[in-house]
Amino acid sequence: MMGRLEQGLGILLILIILLDIFLTVLYARLGTSIIGAGVGRLVWAFFVKASTLSGSGPNSRPGSRRGTVLSFCGPVILVLLVGVWALGLTLGAALIMHPELGTSIRATNGETPTDFVTAMYAGGTSMAIVGASDFTPHTSPMRLLFLFNSLIGMSVMSLTLTYLMQVYTALQRRNVLAMNFHFLSGCTGDAAELLARLGPEGQFSSGYTNLSELGVGMTQAKEAHHFYPVLFYFRFSDPYHSVSRSTLVALDTVSLIESALDDQKYRWLKQAGAVVQLREVSMMLVTSLENSFLPHGAPDREAQPDQRTRDLWRARYHAALQRLRQAGIQVAADGQAGAEAYISCRMKWDHHITNLAPSMAYSIEEIDTAISGLGSKGGPNGSRFRLHVAE
Repeated sequence: MMGRLEQGLGILLILIILLDIFLTVLYARLGTSIIGAGVGRLVWAFFVKASTLSGSGPNSRPGSRRGTVLSFCGPVILVLLVGVWALGLTLGAALIMHPELGTSIRATNGETPTDFVTAMYAGGTSMAIVGASDFTPHTSPMRLLFLFNSLIGMSVMSLTLTYLMQVYTALQRRNVLAMNFHFLSGCTGDAAELLARLGPEGQFSSGYTNLSELGVGMTQAKEAHHFYPVLFYFRFSDPYHSVSRSTLVALDTVSLIESALDDQKYRWLKQAGAVVQLREVSMMLVTSLENSFLPHGAPDREAQPDQRTRDLWRARYHAALQRLRQAGIQVAADGQAGAEAYISCRMKWDHHITNLAPSMAYSIEEIDTAISGLGSKGGPNGSRFRLHVAE
């Protein structure tokens, strides 16, 4: 009876591991993984804790190498996930084989040990696609088990290698998108600077192509996180690689197009499909990540900024108008109405960014460089700023 119970637990464990591999690699949708999601959260929590204690030397302040420490989190999660899969399958096979050692399963040479470590060895070698096992089955059910294990080992190895290559391909594409936003904005992360460079002297005919490419890249990034949720935990030292920075610049660019540009001259741009695509897919990406990875998910209502924050956004808008005028772009005639339109647009997405950015251990100053620049220049909030949401 104990042997049958042990074998039942082994079958259940193998089925759970295979289901998790199926959901992670083949089904590949955000929030469906059984084991991977838990491994990711635990490892991320460990790295966040370790990063706060990190330092480059005895005289360094705690957390001075936080970005470097956190950059190892994504690869470690992948290694542990593959290790959990391999260990789970090996343990499941061992639980099935353990009661059969010495009877239905025997050593090729000499006496057959019956301890559990030997069962682990027999289970692992039965799934290996290289080499031969030191144990042979002597009944039809055990022969089928060895055959089934070899098929599982071959399939899981192929799926795992393919999955790892695809994860890094998706990561490379996401980083390219982030770098495009970074360089198109003159390495500033300022949407006004990006818009000024897309339409020099008011000519957006060629810059519209870049805008369309950014929309396509953002769509690919959104789907990449759906297919490979582990991408969320690939956190780099440079803030411009973060999803928060990319989505903020994208949404701020759309907000400035809708509120700061002259309505008559650039009506075609405001109604263009690339602008709509960039806004919608950026919102979908950031809310999907919030719902899947943050404890409380995405905010269930639009944040209502206090007067201090409104003044800060208004100052940001007028600074953007000045940069656009310098680029020869015709801006909205009514600056006050434009500022209110900009605030209305920003209210729809700003709270999502301020909710997501800290989850990846970035400060809002690192992500929203345009507003942090206002603060450093003695703007409405002095040398540093904080966004306050009125309850």
